[in-house]
Amino acid sequence: MREAAMNFKFGVVPIVGRPNVGKSSLLNNILAYKVSIVSEKPQTTRNAIHGIYNEPEMQIVFTDTPGIHRPRHKLGEALVKAAVRSLENADLILYVVEVDDISISPEDDRIIEILQEVSTPIFLVVNKIDQVQQSERRLMAVASLFKEKLPIVGALGVSAKKGYNIDKLVQILKDKLPAGFPWYDEEILTDRPERFLAGEIIREKVLLLTHEEVPHSVAVEVEEYKSPDEYPERDVLYIRANLVVEREGQKTILIGKKGSKIKKIGSLARSDIETMTGHRVFLDLWIKVRPAWRKSEGELWRMGYIER
Repeated sequence: MREAAMNFKFGVVPIVGRPNVGKSSLLNNILAYKVSIVSEKPQTTRNAIHGIYNEPEMQIVFTDTPGIHRPRHKLGEALVKAAVRSLENADLILYVVEVDDISISPEDDRIIEILQEVSTPIFLVVNKIDQVQQSERRLMAVASLFKEKLPIVGALGVSAKKGYNIDKLVQILKDKLPAGFPWYDEEILTDRPERFLAGEIIREKVLLLTHEEVPHSVAVEVEEYKSPDEYPERDVLYIRANLVVEREGQKTILIGKKGSKIKKIGSLARSDIETMTGHRVFLDLWIKVRPAWRKSEGELWRMGYIER
């Protein structure tokens, strides 16, 4: 048993970075499976999501963290706390930045402050390396910029969206992680249940189809989730979910002209959920107005963003 553990690599690896830098795309590409929703809008990820990567002699538990930023409300505070908690007991931290970073942004300043307090090794992942010429020179320049602030143990340029250098990154991690035993069975890709992933898919479509303040003001609550896997008498997966907003005007926008917006959100979400689950889906969406829910500790606790 001990010899087997010495040959098996295991590690907990949080993925940190400022909002919208490509953390979720990176995780999805490593796993070749979508466990984190993706959007061009910042602060898409609201929960620390574990993705489990398996090889015959290695398991890595990645944590896709909410983007670290200076919060403006209690929801933002909860997101940052979730990201910081993910650093506890980590074996290696992947710090994602972008290839066109020529200075340290205020958001990265905050991340650096946090990382300076931990002793965990930090590996720099420079995203969008495929978008520049003289990529090696840019990689060295960006790495040098961050090495002035942090004890970086290595750096690699990748394309989180296109998959460039992802295999190389996994091999680097394998070389750096300690020996150990796996935490999860090899067929498990995430510790989040289908019910949670379905809610995230719905929220992803809201992010895709709305603009300005609306997408950041929406939360998704899955009230009912009745799957044929649990109810053999059913042949359709039934989901009833609330889209929670802060103002009546936001509700009107989500409904759209003659219900067109909410129908489009439902149609796109249903298609993705059917692909994920393998079941036909009946998706029943409702819109609820809860004023200033992002500032309410009670609402955030009820939605699972904070603990008491």
